[in-house]
This record gives sequence, C-alpha cells and structure tokens, in this order.
Amino acid sequence: MWRYDPPLRDMRFVIDEVLEAPRAWAAMPAFDALDADTAAEVLAQAGRFAAEVLAPLNGPGDAAGCTLDAGQVRTPPGYRAAYLAFVDGGWPALACDPACGGQGLPQLLNAALYEMLAAANHGWTMYPGLLHGAYEVLHAHATPELRERYLEPVTSGRWLSTMCLTEPHAGSDLGLLRTRAEPQADGSFTVTGQKIFISGGDHDLTDNIVHLVLARLSGAPAGTKGLSLLLVPKWLPDGQRNAVHCDAIEHKMGLKGSATCTMRFEAATGWLLGEPHRGLAAMFLMMNAARLHVGLQGLGHLEVATQNAVRYAVERAQSRAPRRPEGAAAAPADTIAWHPAVRRTLWTLQARTEGARVLAYWAAQALDESAAHPEPGGRAAAADRASLLTPVVKSLLTELGHTGADQALGIWGGHGYIRESGIEQVVRDSRVAMIYEGTNEIQAIDLLLRKVLPDGGQRLNALLDWAGAQAEGAPQAQRLRLGLQAVRECADSLVQGAAGDVEWPYRAADDFLAALGEALLACAWARSEVAARNALARGAPDVAFYQAKLQRARFQADYLGGELPRRLAAVERARAELPFLPEAAAAAPAR
Repeated sequence: MWRYDPPLRDMRFVIDEVLEAPRAWAAMPAFDALDADTAAEVLAQAGRFAAEVLAPLNGPGDAAGCTLDAGQVRTPPGYRAAYLAFVDGGWPALACDPACGGQGLPQLLNAALYEMLAAANHGWTMYPGLLHGAYEVLHAHATPELRERYLEPVTSGRWLSTMCLTEPHAGSDLGLLRTRAEPQADGSFTVTGQKIFISGGDHDLTDNIVHLVLARLSGAPAGTKGLSLLLVPKWLPDGQRNAVHCDAIEHKMGLKGSATCTMRFEAATGWLLGEPHRGLAAMFLMMNAARLHVGLQGLGHLEVATQNAVRYAVERAQSRAPRRPEGAAAAPADTIAWHPAVRRTLWTLQARTEGARVLAYWAAQALDESAAHPEPGGRAAAADRASLLTPVVKSLLTELGHTGADQALGIWGGHGYIRESGIEQVVRDSRVAMIYEGTNEIQAIDLLLRKVLPDGGQRLNALLDWAGAQAEGAPQAQRLRLGLQAVRECADSLVQGAAGDVEWPYRAADDFLAALGEALLACAWARSEVAARNALARGAPDVAFYQAKLQRARFQADYLGGELPRRLAAVERARAELPFLPEAAAAAPAR
C-alpha cells in the first residue's frame, strides 16, 4: 500500500554528519542557540505533519481536484483544515526573521520541511510554496506602511501569496508583458491586465491573498527594464473586494489539487514594491527562493517514488532470480528485488535520492551562510556558491525526480500504470517541476551564460575547489579531482569558443549543467562515504545504516560515474552547427 515515511534518519545524517551544520550554526550568532537535538525535533514534528496530515490527502485530492463556482475556487476536501493546522504549528514562519514574527531557524531546516511536504502532497504544498519568497520581497522592498499591514500575515501564513508573471503571449519572455499600472493621487496604482498559470490565484484556504504582480507603468521603457512590482490584495484594507477575478482554472496533467488560475486585474488597487522599473530585480528574491523549493519538489518526488518502489519490489514475487542472497530459501518464485535489472534500478533510485539530498541541503546551507556567516568574505563566498548551486538544484533534481518516478513506475509493471498503485500520480505531478519557475533549459542558460562565462569561470572555479575539498579523504578523491578538472577545462573551452561561435554555449548549456551536477553528486557521495566511515570508526551504534551508505557510495562510483564523461562529451559534440528546422526557416518573415 502506498505511503510516505519521512526519511528522518538520512536527513539527520546529511545535516549533522555530512554538512556538520550544528558546528556551523554555533559559529553564526543568528543560529548559535540551535543544536542538533532541537533540529532533530523540528524535523520529527514536520515529518509527522507530512505523513499523518498531508499524505492521506494526496490521492483523494488528485481525484477530487479543484472547482470554480461564481469566481471562487474550492480546494479538495481536507485541504483547508490541513492548512490551518500548518499555520497553527508555526511552519510558514520557520526561517523568517523573529523581528517579523518568524522563528529565525535556518533555511536548511526549511528545505528539509519542504522536501517532506512535497513528497507527501505536492498539490497541497503549492499553496504555501511561495510564502517564504513573498516574505523576502516584502521584508526587503515594502514601504513601512505596507510592511505594517502585510508582512506579519504573510510571515505567519495567515494570508497566502502569489507570484503573477506569465501572460498569454509572454511566458519565459517577461519583456513582452502588457499588464499596466497607472498611478493614483493617493499614492496607489490601478492594475489592469491578465495573468495565466497562477498557482493559488484563488482558493478557500485563507481569508486574503496577497498577489505580487509584475506590470508596466505609464511611460516605462520597453522590455524587462520597464517592469515594476506591485502588491495587489484580494481584499482591500477597508474590507472591500478588490477588482481581482479568477476567470478559470486549468485542467492539468497533474497537481490537480493545486488551483492553477487565469487571473484578471480590472483596474485593481495596488501599491508599488521597491523602485519603479526595478520590479524584476525585486521579484528575483521570490523567484530564487521558488527555484530552490522546486528543486526540493524533485527531491521529494524521488524519495517517495524510491521508498515505495523498494517496498513493492521486496514483496512482489515473480520468476526465479539467477542468484539469491546467501542463505535464502528456495521458493516457487523469487522477490523481484533479487532480479539484476530491478536491483540496478533500485540501487540507482536510492543513490540518486541520497546524493540529491546532499546537493539540495548544500544549497540551503549556502543561503544560511550568505546571510549569517560572521565574516564578510564568508558571506560573499557562500552567496556565490548559492548562486551557482540554485540552477543546478532546480534543474538536475527536477529531472531526477521525474525520470526517477518514471523508472520506479516500471518496478510495478502494468500495475504501475493504474491509479491505485500511487506511482502514476507521482509521474504526472513531477513533470511540471521541470517547466515552471524557469524551464530547466533556462536554468542551464542562466548558469552558463550569466554566471560562468561573464567572469571567465572564476566563481565556478571557486565552487569546484570547494567541492573538491568536500571529497578529501574519500577513496576515490583523486578520480573526483580529475572529474572536477575536466569540468573546469570544459568551462574554459566554452569561454574561449564563445568568441567564435556565440551559439555554442546555448547549444551546450543543458549538458554543461548536467555535467556540473554529476560532478557535484559524485563529491556529495564522497563526503557521505567519509562521514559514514568516520561514524563506523568511532563505534556508532547504527552499523547497518552506515554500511548501507557505503554500499550506495560504491554503487555511485561503479555504475553512475560514467554520467560525467558522457555529459562532457555532449558539450564537445555541441560544437557542431545545429541547423534550423526547414519548417521553422520557412515560417520566418521576409525582410
């Protein structure tokens, strides 16, 4: 039977022993009162909420979906009660500033929380998923009056928030946005336009919804430099309904418990956040937080698919395996977990899941250090690391989440294609994570074209040096250093080659990001192996856990190590000219 068991033991291993986060917290005044036991209790309580409250709503919420009646969205049964419990537990405020009503805990613990929420019920998690980003935007850019009115309700989760960017004609190209904002005598603005694909654009979970809307002021420059960010609430401070309307909800492949709305702003009242024409820079605070959370969704999908595939494979008996574990009794049919093809799939899923967790938590820890490291140099280095890790986490983990769920479905055979198995919902729900908050292809372009090439690879080299240091002491450290050097040389080639072929980096970006991701995953496993060996050497009691960790580290090296050279070779092959499709060339307008 499908279920979700929070991976608390592995989370604690990564946080306490791989990242050594408690020691890092002790050196940061913002977190020096937090210890490993307190963090473990936070994780345990979060896991209990995810497993006992959210997971039981996942399948029924997918079946029921959302409804729209007279402009009001109704979420699936149980969603509102679960959200009220989430707010009562203080979970939205976990990593927010205590001065704003937050708990002041690290982003690392918030990342672990959202991994569990997404694994248990991705559709429900879409509603609070943008809260922390909205908090960041209001905290940094709202006027004192707006902060007084909106920051506490958003911090606490009493009011939910949206990110309103996309329009029917403007998907990834935000420079094409047409939504208008006109200044009013009282300092407010009227906002007019249509936005589509707005997650949580309307719902029945909270009494108010705070929309953060990108729009163009009168006389603004064309393109993205003319965009401003405005706060547009569903309900105005005087209790009147604002002119914000949900015209439709999308009928989607997955995430059916999440209301994806078409929104109409009809001279709706709003207020400017930050400076005029600087809205995209302000919105990036929200977008970067969202990108990390989307990567955590991929990790959650991978975790829940993996643990259920393992349980099914152990219980399902089919045919005779060519080899049995030593001491296993003969039977008419063997568990499919013994068959080599299934065994390899299960090992792959486990190795990918646990390596991805280290990578995601590294990114979250970098965010903590960028804000709270006691030294300016430490904060700057962590910020650079977070900047490079974010597109990798978003892109690589969502791809692993979807392809891993697809691989896991095969463990069930034909039963996996049936709704009752549970895995087909994960396959459907996970696909969109590769698309929203910037497609994975856009993440790759962001990484290579905006963050690697402009400085000649200096920040990348610092990240590779840092990753190499994480692998110190591992048996395969020298091989990993060679892999990191190969990534460095690949980047150097792209820096030099871009001058003669400006399109080569665009053609190669996906494979470059994947190559960097594979190199980082290998280092994550090396660091995990060192931590496991150290635990066994000091006589840690959970011997079986650490021995299994060493087995998966060996599988990563033996079976998955070939992914890095494969991706690097693909970057080199992308030097070849890529012609236009004849159909596309024919459709080009004549000069």
